[in-house]
Amino acid sequence: MILWVDADATPRPVREIIFRASHRLELETVLVANHRLGLPANNDQVRFVLVEHGFDVADHYIATNASAGDVAITADIPLAAELVDLDVHVINPRGEVYDRENIRERLSVRDFMDSLRSTGVETGGPRAFGNPEKQAFASALDRTLTRALQHARRKRPPSDNQ
Repeated sequence: MILWVDADATPRPVREIIFRASHRLELETVLVANHRLGLPANNDQVRFVLVEHGFDVADHYIATNASAGDVAITADIPLAAELVDLDVHVINPRGEVYDRENIRERLSVRDFMDSLRSTGVETGGPRAFGNPEKQAFASALDRTLTRALQHARRKRPPSDNQ
């Protein structure tokens, strides 16, 4: 299982939570972005992939490389929809978990808001990122990683030593 991070727009507090979870669980973690990011010095589990600048290049990299059972962090709804279709567990940086039950609705709302903005309607932006969002993310990440790791253990073939 790999933890994928669409790191271009992931807030620093979220990345710090991810780094701690990666270190604690010894979980391979891949940050993908089109600009350099600081990585923790004490965590060999975290690596960084620098992609070219361009529309959805980081998203395409994650969608191409993620596998069923992986976990992904992204605020990008179209990428989340693509990953959910691949059976990847997806969380946004505010702690919302995307799944087959809610992703189509989120995609429809996103498309509707995009169409409003294209006609000149002011839709506002997301609320400020603060402690409640940080706590919601940490909680959602913990629940999702626990569920994904349990699922991965059940699917793992028994070793010859047993």
